[in-house]
Amino acid sequence: MTASNPAWIGSEAILNQLMEIARISALAEMASGIAHELNQPLGAIATFAQAGERMLDRTDPLLEPALDVFRQINHEAMGAGEGIRRIRRLFEHEQATRTPSQMPDVVAELKPVLEMLALRVGGKLHTEAAADLPNLLIDRIKVQHVLFALVQNAFDAAALAAGSAPRVAITIAGDRYAVETSISDSGPGVPAEIQAQLFRPFFTTKSRGTGLGLASSRAIVEAHEGTIGFDVLAGGGSRFWFRLPAAVN
Repeated sequence: MTASNPAWIGSEAILNQLMEIARISALAEMASGIAHELNQPLGAIATFAQAGERMLDRTDPLLEPALDVFRQINHEAMGAGEGIRRIRRLFEHEQATRTPSQMPDVVAELKPVLEMLALRVGGKLHTEAAADLPNLLIDRIKVQHVLFALVQNAFDAAALAAGSAPRVAITIAGDRYAVETSISDSGPGVPAEIQAQLFRPFFTTKSRGTGLGLASSRAIVEAHEGTIGFDVLAGGGSRFWFRLPAAVN
């Protein structure tokens, strides 16, 4: 099936729309949850603060009642913090999901999906892995999410370069301590003025982007005690990489 096949194009368009709806729905639910957890304590804090100000802004300040008001403010603030922690715990499923894995196998399992990203822009995907890499103890699905996000961004960037087909390369290398996976693209590179913001939540240069791909990737990699970053390539393009520690034998 080729990119010129109308049925494939129609299916891909529907898939993209469904993924967009899922992303927007997830963001809306998260925003609703945060608003619910914060609106009540923030409103209470504002009310108590105004009451405390009135108690102290008198010729005979009401010190004891004001102290009680400050205790209520502290209580509401602590409650708001616990609400945010509850939301964060909904997205934390680290235990019981990590398995010994070889990074080339993790990439190979996802490759049909990554090839679809290449086909969508008429691009080419190349993969290369060193031999004798150490095992990783990882959540495979979450690491594959990182791979998908970085490869998708790479093809989007490579498609902006005129004159040649978009090219993306996945390279896996390592030593006894860690495995590094890099995703290089043939795009125009990352402008200097946005480099410092790349991994910040909700920052995006795409008109329909959520700004969560790189931020969630960083969170996943760091939860695995790894590191993530990028380099601007001298010949043009970018190289995003993440390094995960080897499993302890």
